[in-house]
Amino acid sequence: MTGSTLPASLRGLVCGMLALCLAVVSSPGRAAMPDLPGGRIPTLAPLVREITPSVVNISVRGRIREDNPLYRDPFFREFFDLPKQFEREIQATGSGVIVDAQRGYVLTANHVVAQISTAQVTTKDGRRFVAKLVGRDPGTDIAVLQLQGASGLKAIPMGDSDKLEVGDFVIAVGNPFGLGQTVTSGIVSALGRTGLSKERYEDFIQTDAPINPGNSGGALVNLRGELIGINTAIVSPAGGNVGIGFAVPINMARQVMEQIVRTGHVRRGRIGVSVRDVVPGTDAPQAAGGGGGALVAEVSRGSPAERAGIQKGDIIVAADGAPIRSAAQLRNKIGLTPVGEQVQLSLARNGVVRSVVVEVAPAEPGRTAPIHSLRQ
Repeated sequence: MTGSTLPASLRGLVCGMLALCLAVVSSPGRAAMPDLPGGRIPTLAPLVREITPSVVNISVRGRIREDNPLYRDPFFREFFDLPKQFEREIQATGSGVIVDAQRGYVLTANHVVAQISTAQVTTKDGRRFVAKLVGRDPGTDIAVLQLQGASGLKAIPMGDSDKLEVGDFVIAVGNPFGLGQTVTSGIVSALGRTGLSKERYEDFIQTDAPINPGNSGGALVNLRGELIGINTAIVSPAGGNVGIGFAVPINMARQVMEQIVRTGHVRRGRIGVSVRDVVPGTDAPQAAGGGGGALVAEVSRGSPAERAGIQKGDIIVAADGAPIRSAAQLRNKIGLTPVGEQVQLSLARNGVVRSVVVEVAPAEPGRTAPIHSLRQ
């Protein structure tokens, strides 16, 4: 990100922060606080004012069915009339981001609204709306709500999460612990994080911006004021922030949202391969010369992959021109491609890279994964 591409207000902020750092390292005593034009000090307040009206608080109520633990005991089953299951009411809070002001669409985390019967959304200016669940996708932990009868909303512009780099400054906005809208800041700590769940499609942005319970579904924003992620999870032995939070990249969330808005759900297909990560020094070298890839361990008979000419032992190094560096990355790519669409794959085989086109087919009954990933 160069100074010429930053908004004027943020160029002043960055210059002021650099001046402050120089003052600290060059002065043996207490550094004088540099002023921006107009006598202001370095601050993120102008950016925060722009983005926070687009972040909403979500309050949900619902009922869930749970197994009765006493029903497992033969004594209690025989002498007491116990139900096998019972219902209990749940109440929870979370966050969401307005991404379409005209139609009232709000992106949030699936686990925030997974058990709801009703959801109430509160905007920054205190207005309350009943929210309709348009659809949700447990695989990516993304859901879409639509505010009923809403007007005067402000949507946040979406950025390009593929352009993120480790070290980029980010701001997280959400509703931690139900306290109300809260803003924290940090940097992108890592990209492409996976392994939090075997069943999900993961390509997380990791950040040290403090994220706590209730932040789920909230916004991760860059210094251009663009939405680059939907906060979804934390890693913490005590349930609070320890400087490791995760967000679904907005490019992934956008693809999921488009399918949900169009059909009400995400329909995943398959290409019929099992893959695993390439082991450096063990597997056949890649002709492409890059790192990583997805090694084809099995090809299902009669599958789209077999018809396209993919063979066991091939190393998939790119999909639609984008590098593939892991089995999880290929699984995400295929899992986010609508059924019936084609994907161009680059294969390394016997020192030669070739290109094939494979069509994503409907999933077989009882199978939901587009690609089976083999753990080493």
